[in-house]
Amino acid sequence: MPGPMPKMKTHSGAKKRFKRSANGKLRGRRAYSSHILEKKSPKRKRKMTRPVHISDNDAPRVNRLLGGK
Repeated sequence: MPGPMPKMKTHSGAKKRFKRSANGKLRGRRAYSSHILEKKSPKRKRKMTRPVHISDNDAPRVNRLLGGK
């Protein structure tokens, strides 16, 4: 008789990049924020420092990587 199924492992890259907010929503870094910054306005670059909610389309995939359903 085989043993129990192995546990799901959290994706190491995902756990470093995404966090769950207090309400259970996913937050992550904004896109386009790491290079080619010279042509972007200071206002735009400031906005990029704040985390953003992951879209509803991507949330299920990120949830699975973080060990959720």
